[in-house]
Amino acid sequence: MFDFISHKKKFFAISGILLLISVLSLIIFGLKPGIDFIGGTIMEIEYEEISLNNNEIKEVLTNFDLGDIKVQATGENGYILRFKEIDETTHQQILKLLEDPEEKRFESIGPVIGQELTQKAKWAVGLSLLAIIFYIAWAFRKLSKVAGKGESWRYGLGALLALFHDVIILLGFFSILGALKGVEINTNFITAVLIVLGYSVNDTIVIYDRIRENLLIYRFKDMVKTINLSLNETIVRSLNTSLTTLFALLAIYLFGGTSIKYFILAMMVGIGIGTWSSIAIASQFLLFKRKIQ
Repeated sequence: MFDFISHKKKFFAISGILLLISVLSLIIFGLKPGIDFIGGTIMEIEYEEISLNNNEIKEVLTNFDLGDIKVQATGENGYILRFKEIDETTHQQILKLLEDPEEKRFESIGPVIGQELTQKAKWAVGLSLLAIIFYIAWAFRKLSKVAGKGESWRYGLGALLALFHDVIILLGFFSILGALKGVEINTNFITAVLIVLGYSVNDTIVIYDRIRENLLIYRFKDMVKTINLSLNETIVRSLNTSLTTLFALLAIYLFGGTSIKYFILAMMVGIGIGTWSSIAIASQFLLFKRKIQ
């Protein structure tokens, strides 16, 4: 049986380094908000054959008052265009002047709507975290009779700590991507964060539930022994579930469209970090300020 508890300092050191890098990146670089949060227009177009190049597209777009124009090539004959908010009339005029390419995506959002989406995104993540901690405290309430008053809240706080760990590292990863490759975050990214929160807490609950079962069945007084046993009993299940999910996501990442590429990447990184935190953070937290037998 592998002794997870004896390696907790190594686990914390690895997580600490990742958190430090993430926090520093967020402080130095921050996140690059997409048009969903700051407003603007994004168009993804593709030509059957090479028709206009980057410079020619920019020259066409300068006929309109579009503010800061960005043109990014995708694939052999595709481009992603970014500029300020436009109406439908201007939209159609631009397509006509661009020689009627195939339009794969068009989004145009005003700054007011962008601010509303930002607030709603914060509320969505915040309420999700609160709901998770209360649910876990309620689900593990019977442990208070066995392990002492307030034990269920220890489990809730452990899960919450692991979730903060996952979110900060995921944000830090995209902060670095934003600085190096100009990757922006949008509502798809918020969706990915919420999916990662659900996946991570599910993995944590599986481990917590096995710890609870072992406590109730065997009545171990040695909490270290209980956690080690529970982790060894669930580690294969956790890894298999995560790996099969990652394989499916990797296929979508490699062969899916450009528009969902970073949405899938966010889920892949989040699931990997979530699996790690369930073992290295959430489970280890159950020993915090506890007398070791």
